[in-house]
Amino acid sequence: MLVLTITANAITNPDPNAEKTGTITGKVLDATLKQPLPYVNVIIKNPSGETLTGGITLDDGTFKIGKVAEGNIVVSIQYIGYKTYDKTLTIGKGNFNINMGDIFLEEEAEGLDEVTVIAETSTIQQKVDRKVITVGKDLITAGPTASDIMNNIPSVGVDPQTGNISLRGNENVRVMIDGKFTNVPIAQLLKQIPTTSIKQIELITNPSAKYNPEGMSGIINIKLHKNTQLGFNGSLNVGVTNDVYAKFNSSINMNYRQGKFNFFGNYGNNISKQNNFGTINRIDDGSIQDFNGTNKNKSHLYKLGVDFYLNDRNTLSFFTNQNKFNGEGDSVTDLTFPSSAVQTQIFHNDSENNSRQYNFAYKHDFVKEGETLEIEANFNDYEGQELADFNFINFTFPTDYNDNVNTNRDRTTINVDYVNPLKDDTKLEAGLEARLFNSVIGYSSTGETFNGEGDIIPTPSTDFDYKRDIYSAYATYSKKYEKWNYQVGLRAEQVFVNADALRTFDDNSTELYPFENNYFQAYPSIFIGYQPSEKNNYQFSASRRVDRPGLNQVNPIRQWNTPRVSSFGNPQLEPQFTNSVEVNYIRNFENGSITSGVFYRFIQDNINRYLSIDRRDITSGNVILSYNNFENTSAYGIEVSSNYRPTKWWSFNASFDLYSQTQIGITEYLDTEDIENATPEDIVRQDIEVDNVVWNLRMFNNFKATKNLSFSLFGMYRGESVGIQYTRKPMFMVNTGMRYSFLKDNRGTLSLSYNDIFRTMQYEFESRTPFPAEGVFNFESNTINISFNYRFGGGKYKALKRKQRANDEQTGSSGF
Repeated sequence: MLVLTITANAITNPDPNAEKTGTITGKVLDATLKQPLPYVNVIIKNPSGETLTGGITLDDGTFKIGKVAEGNIVVSIQYIGYKTYDKTLTIGKGNFNINMGDIFLEEEAEGLDEVTVIAETSTIQQKVDRKVITVGKDLITAGPTASDIMNNIPSVGVDPQTGNISLRGNENVRVMIDGKFTNVPIAQLLKQIPTTSIKQIELITNPSAKYNPEGMSGIINIKLHKNTQLGFNGSLNVGVTNDVYAKFNSSINMNYRQGKFNFFGNYGNNISKQNNFGTINRIDDGSIQDFNGTNKNKSHLYKLGVDFYLNDRNTLSFFTNQNKFNGEGDSVTDLTFPSSAVQTQIFHNDSENNSRQYNFAYKHDFVKEGETLEIEANFNDYEGQELADFNFINFTFPTDYNDNVNTNRDRTTINVDYVNPLKDDTKLEAGLEARLFNSVIGYSSTGETFNGEGDIIPTPSTDFDYKRDIYSAYATYSKKYEKWNYQVGLRAEQVFVNADALRTFDDNSTELYPFENNYFQAYPSIFIGYQPSEKNNYQFSASRRVDRPGLNQVNPIRQWNTPRVSSFGNPQLEPQFTNSVEVNYIRNFENGSITSGVFYRFIQDNINRYLSIDRRDITSGNVILSYNNFENTSAYGIEVSSNYRPTKWWSFNASFDLYSQTQIGITEYLDTEDIENATPEDIVRQDIEVDNVVWNLRMFNNFKATKNLSFSLFGMYRGESVGIQYTRKPMFMVNTGMRYSFLKDNRGTLSLSYNDIFRTMQYEFESRTPFPAEGVFNFESNTINISFNYRFGGGKYKALKRKQRANDEQTGSSGF
């Protein structure tokens, strides 16, 4: 009886210190449609905000969360595109099982559809390690493709002939799309991305150790809109541009999100015919080269992908890009000497390339808020072929010939990134990465060339194999105080480079030119920020970077040829290293902000263009255009940019930048007036130092006439640039545009722009060595563009309606 009494007392009077738990249930619905929302995050927190437990809703919108500790709690219900619902409850005596009933979530008015919600005016924001330009509707008016708006971005320039991008006057810049590199040539890719697809452009002039250290002047990251809205959504873009010839571009973007899956895809094309023409006058022999050419290009870009939300902590993502390009070029070059017949080179080439990208990513969110692990694998491959025909009239040499070039290259990148917020004000980031690059280029020709002794021989074929593997690890540590914050980081890389150029002659004899360059480097970075008030912000950063030679810079195969200039790469080219320091100040006003900064760069083994006398035939006066490593050099500059709204109907962003660079290099010239009898002894090489100061000015104005109608006016001036071998003359441009929104909810947008209205954009230069000359190149800049954008899709969640089917009834499949 005593034992039974003690046992019964223990059961009816449990330990008062034992932990008691409860259960919370409920159902989540759309406030407008009154339909259940599946896979909604239900998070249980304590009053201080620490996450205790949680779960997600089922297909019918219901949830049940057990083992909730006794005490005061906060139930937070969160879903993308909806306002967060928070409610405070108490788990305790008589209240251990709580039914919250029906919970109606309201749509979030802001940020419902990132594809379609575009600001009227572009903004410029200076962050601790980058300048972020949010692309508004005013910049979209500048042109139909990403290439068209780049000249409107502070510190960015686009070469009118090649399409190459420069940052702070330097083309040693890396371009990424959504944080990823691509095998597609950047000049080609930018003409395929419609401006309406661009969300932001990031200028990372002093990247942290987390980023690849490539690019002396930094990284340009183009971030595209990614639709996270439920249901089916999309947009259609079409445009035509005309100057000498018409150019067409169009794209369609689609997104479907339902339940745990988010499917997305797009297609874009660019069909264009471009005219280029120019003249080069040689001062020494009075010769004149007149160029006139056209390029007809067709490109198609496809993208398909899916995000799979396994649960609230794990996400898988996959996408593929498929790019197809076909090009055809024709040009005529007339070479005229005093008192002689005109010599004519007729050039025709056909080229095509296919590139493919496959990307897989996995992200895991730990229980601790902000702690994440991401694993990503990215594979690119590229296949290209070019066939070029050269025909000559009134030339004694060379005779007609054709060149055939085949290119195959692939790039594999695997990286692991880990983020751990050690405290509310402290964060640690670390990662590993492997980048494997391989390229094989084959060249053959039916032509003839000079050997080093001046004899004419059949042009040897060349096989060029280039392999570069990079293994790296990085770590960054950041901390915030009341008004201060800092970040320090270090990236270590081991690089293996192997290259072989095999030349095969007509008699089957061969010459092998091997090159190997293996090295280890560490790249530190530091960022310090001070914000004494909301209106003032000061930033300091320093980093070390590297410019590894690009494939075209090391490729020894002839890339292009005119009667007097041939272009080759240099397989012996070594990387250049840059140490950068930058200071910025941001001042915020009621109607805008102004950002100013200064930077200094010290460059080791500077890579630059190099013109040398063609030693295969010294008496011809021809030159070789290539690359070389020069002496150490330095550069510094200042930048000022501002976005401001003086009135409700007028807003603008303006920028001014000035940079100075000391360039040290080697030039050549012939120390004789009798070029026809020149010998190698007449070639003189000299060291030269040039101080170059360049300034640029841009201003973009947006005028809002009515709610749906606005106008824009853009002006740009690019100052004179002095190089070691030539000086580029100033150029300026004025563009204007109009934008009109119509249809229901302004789903349709019509844009019209007129660029270079004064026809002032031309590339004019003077050269000093190896031969004095002056010239000018022109392109189709005086263009009129008209484009139309239409957004479609409901954007609201609609639950799938399922029917009960008999056993003998077949179930059809659904797709998108």
